[in-house]
Amino acid sequence: MQLLQRLEAARPIVARWSPIPLRLIVGFGFMQHGFAKLSRGPDAFAVLLQAMGVPSPHVMAWLVILTELFGGFAILVGAFVALATVPMIAVLLVAIFTVHLPYGFSSIKLQAVTSGRAVFGPPGYECDLLYIACLVSLVLSGAGPLSIDGAYRRSFDSVLTTTSKLADRGALRWG
Repeated sequence: MQLLQRLEAARPIVARWSPIPLRLIVGFGFMQHGFAKLSRGPDAFAVLLQAMGVPSPHVMAWLVILTELFGGFAILVGAFVALATVPMIAVLLVAIFTVHLPYGFSSIKLQAVTSGRAVFGPPGYECDLLYIACLVSLVLSGAGPLSIDGAYRRSFDSVLTTTSKLADRGALRWG
């Protein structure tokens, strides 16, 4: 019983830090996908987009790559999280409806084991939904400590507090 009470008492402290693992996983994951597309060449990705009937495939290839790289970095460092999530979620939704939906929910499709190695089929939309859930969670909870958004908010709050104290003392006169 004491252990449960201690855990409950620690919850606010621990909850404050919970955005950090989300930021690290989502940011790194997006950047990894962007670097993979970049390393194979944006033209190779554009060919895939063209085969799927995406308009302006070369432009869209670069938009997706830049969204994954810069959006991933923004999430990783906790900068402009609410703004960065919009194009990131758009990329995920397009991936769900154009690529993953026909393969169902599960991301793991074990097809066989050959030579002691697992062979997997095409993934479903499970991971995309997890990324979306993490991004929405970061928007709702904030980027947390050790983030650029958090540092900006703290400095802005500090300016407001100082201004409010000066106004209360009559040190600030408006007009």
